[in-house]
Amino acid sequence: MTQLFSDTAMVLAAGLGTRMKPLTLTKPKPLQTVGERAMLDLALDKLVAAGMKRAVVNTFYLAKQIEDHLKSRRDIDIIISREDELLDTGGGIAKALPYFEGLPFFALNADLPWFDDGTPSLSRMRNAWNPESMDALLLVMQTKKARGFPPMGDFMMEKDGRLRRKGLPPPRPFVWISAQIQKPENFAHPPAKVFSNNAIFDEAEAHSRLYGIEHTGTCAHVGTPEDLRDANELLASGKGWAL
Repeated sequence: MTQLFSDTAMVLAAGLGTRMKPLTLTKPKPLQTVGERAMLDLALDKLVAAGMKRAVVNTFYLAKQIEDHLKSRRDIDIIISREDELLDTGGGIAKALPYFEGLPFFALNADLPWFDDGTPSLSRMRNAWNPESMDALLLVMQTKKARGFPPMGDFMMEKDGRLRRKGLPPPRPFVWISAQIQKPENFAHPPAKVFSNNAIFDEAEAHSRLYGIEHTGTCAHVGTPEDLRDANELLASGKGWAL
């Protein structure tokens, strides 16, 4: 049976991009280009390919630049969620909650590009989503294969896809690479106005309802100007991001 799923997604684009200075002093991190395309557009492109009709994009730092940039998109409706104070990842989603109309939804970071190999990862996530057993589903990648990430990792993944990290010291074999499916009820009673998605992940893990699916393509953690330079040089050389 086809599961009900929101055709509105979230793209998180409000962050300060502190580690990307001095580049982010004049241009926000989501508008920095990878392969001659803004990282924000790379995220939106994936949502369009997955059949999403609308994307809520939260803005705060250099918000007008991002909002002006998004006016050129014609393939997906854009809803701006302007924040008067930086709400962090969880708070940003909680503020946008009414747009998802009570249905599970995709949320993507605007500053962690990846490329698919074969079936798009968002399609694989949608097909794997099971609201009966899952509260959240994360796109993860083997730490040793994920370019630009430190070796500590984020999660261990069981054979059935359940993710765990509590009580498991690093290094952990999987890193989260930005995409997630969330139930709206996860954010119905937020722990604070400003909070991280990690609070949602921890709650789901505590009830054995945090799951992952492995990304089989490539990705690049673009956290610093040097990371951005390396990511673009690898693409331009034709070598790509595979490790």
